[in-house]
Amino acid sequence: MNSKNIQQIILAAIQEVAPEIEQDDIDMDEDIREECDLDSMDFLNYLIALKKSTGVSIAEGDYTQVNTFNKMIIYLTEKSPI
Repeated sequence: MNSKNIQQIILAAIQEVAPEIEQDDIDMDEDIREECDLDSMDFLNYLIALKKSTGVSIAEGDYTQVNTFNKMIIYLTEKSPI
Protein backbone atom coordinates (compact mmCIF):
# COMPACT_ATOMS: atom_id res chain seq x y z
CA MET A 1 0.00 0.00 0.00
CA ASN A 2 1.50 3.34 -0.96
CA SER A 3 1.24 6.70 0.77
CA LYS A 4 -1.41 8.03 -1.63
CA ASN A 5 -3.65 4.99 -1.08
CA ILE A 6 -3.23 5.32 2.67
CA GLN A 7 -4.19 9.01 2.51
CA GLN A 8 -7.39 8.09 0.67
CA ILE A 9 -8.20 5.36 3.18
CA ILE A 10 -7.65 7.74 6.12
CA LEU A 11 -9.80 10.44 4.53
CA ALA A 12 -12.59 7.93 3.82
CA ALA A 13 -12.49 6.76 7.45
CA ILE A 14 -12.70 10.37 8.68
CA GLN A 15 -15.61 11.05 6.34
CA GLU A 16 -17.50 8.07 7.76
CA VAL A 17 -17.72 9.88 11.10
CA ALA A 18 -17.50 13.48 9.84
CA PRO A 19 -18.86 13.53 6.26
CA GLU A 20 -18.47 17.30 5.94
CA ILE A 21 -14.66 17.15 6.26
CA GLU A 22 -12.50 17.52 3.16
CA GLN A 23 -8.76 16.87 3.09
CA ASP A 24 -8.10 20.60 2.52
CA ASP A 25 -9.80 21.27 5.88
CA ILE A 26 -7.19 19.20 7.74
CA ASP A 27 -3.80 20.42 8.92
CA MET A 28 -1.81 17.23 8.41
CA ASP A 29 0.30 17.82 11.55
CA GLU A 30 -2.42 18.83 14.01
CA ASP A 31 -4.45 16.55 16.25
CA ILE A 32 -7.07 14.93 14.03
CA ARG A 33 -9.66 15.03 16.81
CA GLU A 34 -9.43 18.80 17.02
CA GLU A 35 -9.08 19.33 13.27
CA CYS A 36 -12.25 17.33 12.55
CA ASP A 37 -14.09 18.05 15.82
CA LEU A 38 -14.22 14.36 16.75
CA ASP A 39 -15.40 13.33 20.19
CA SER A 40 -14.05 10.14 21.78
CA MET A 41 -16.77 7.97 20.22
CA ASP A 42 -16.17 9.47 16.77
CA PHE A 43 -12.44 8.81 17.17
CA LEU A 44 -13.09 5.16 18.05
CA ASN A 45 -15.42 4.81 15.05
CA TYR A 46 -12.70 6.36 12.86
CA LEU A 47 -10.19 3.76 14.13
CA ILE A 48 -12.72 0.96 13.53
CA ALA A 49 -13.23 2.17 9.94
CA LEU A 50 -9.47 2.16 9.44
CA LYS A 51 -9.22 -1.39 10.79
CA LYS A 52 -11.93 -2.54 8.38
CA SER A 53 -10.10 -0.95 5.45
CA THR A 54 -6.53 -1.91 6.33
CA GLY A 55 -6.69 -4.84 8.75
CA VAL A 56 -4.52 -2.86 11.18
CA SER A 57 -5.66 -2.77 14.82
CA ILE A 58 -4.54 0.31 16.70
CA ALA A 59 -3.99 -0.29 20.40
CA GLU A 60 -5.02 2.40 22.86
CA GLY A 61 -1.36 2.76 23.86
CA ASP A 62 -0.56 3.78 20.27
CA TYR A 63 -3.08 6.64 20.07
CA THR A 64 -0.33 9.26 20.47
CA GLN A 65 1.38 7.71 17.44
CA VAL A 66 -1.73 8.19 15.28
CA ASN A 67 -3.18 11.48 16.50
CA THR A 68 -2.36 13.42 13.31
CA PHE A 69 -3.00 12.64 9.66
CA ASN A 70 0.73 12.41 8.90
CA LYS A 71 1.43 10.20 11.91
CA MET A 72 -1.40 7.90 10.84
CA ILE A 73 0.13 7.58 7.36
CA ILE A 74 3.46 6.52 8.88
CA TYR A 75 1.81 4.14 11.34
CA LEU A 76 -0.30 2.41 8.70
CA THR A 77 2.63 2.22 6.28
CA GLU A 78 4.68 0.42 8.94
CA LYS A 79 1.90 -1.85 10.24
CA SER A 80 -0.07 -2.63 7.11
CA PRO A 81 -0.03 -6.29 6.14
CA ILE A 82 -0.54 -5.38 2.47
